[in-house]
Amino acid sequence: MDMEPAKDPISDQLNIETPELVAIEMPIAGIGSRFVALVVDYLIWTAAFIALFIVAAIVLPALHVFSGVSENWAAGIFFLIVFLLQWGYFTLFEAFANGRTPGKRVMKIHVIHRSGRAISFVESLARNLVRFVDSLPSFYVAGVVTMILNRQNQRLGDMVAGTLVVRDREIESPHWGELGTRTITAAAFAAPAAMTPPHLKVTLPASKVAKLSTADLEVVERFFSRRLDLDLTTRAAIAERIASALRVKSGLEIPDGVSVETFLEAVAHQMREVARMTGGSPAM
Repeated sequence: MDMEPAKDPISDQLNIETPELVAIEMPIAGIGSRFVALVVDYLIWTAAFIALFIVAAIVLPALHVFSGVSENWAAGIFFLIVFLLQWGYFTLFEAFANGRTPGKRVMKIHVIHRSGRAISFVESLARNLVRFVDSLPSFYVAGVVTMILNRQNQRLGDMVAGTLVVRDREIESPHWGELGTRTITAAAFAAPAAMTPPHLKVTLPASKVAKLSTADLEVVERFFSRRLDLDLTTRAAIAERIASALRVKSGLEIPDGVSVETFLEAVAHQMREVARMTGGSPAM
């Protein structure tokens, strides 16, 4: 479910229009927050290099003495590890940690594709291979100049990979009765008993659920994967549009007293259960 970016007159705001025709605002990360994130990452990176050199100073001579591994082979293994750390730190974190290196996590920013989806390994690799060019002639001068000259604060690596760095959305504080920070009065209340998730109490007609396809399930699951990043109004609007499309296609109706999101969760749960029992995919 790709999303297309919409033009926005505000330079630090990216508007993405989803297939459900709802615009999602993504605040662009500034140069300052990205610089601090980079400093944090380089501190961690430097500490890892120092630890690696210390280990190498101890292990490599031992390999040569006790296992007969030649010094050339030992040095080759060491430089291979250095190469992987050099190019793998940013690439692997961004590809497999939702676009967040430790530094970006500290600054509450992350990398996404211009369409709004998470970046792939190839895109992460591309943006970080160009990092060397961005760092020229020193201290990321080329990257900073490029960011200043474009409205979405993209460095050269971002332009090559089609990526953006955006600020995380603040998750709203839990309401009374929800899980949250414990207070001095918490001990006065009994711990709530484990509750059955609402969607497990909803049973939908199997014949109607069977009319939905794998693509429908993917749309629902992608909504679930990003709903915490949406403000409540946008989240409700997207959920309603998806539910309406499923109802038209399948003939399902939302049971009385069931919220739209609970209905979607129930649909997804029943489709996954059918797939699990049949050993295949939901109806195509």
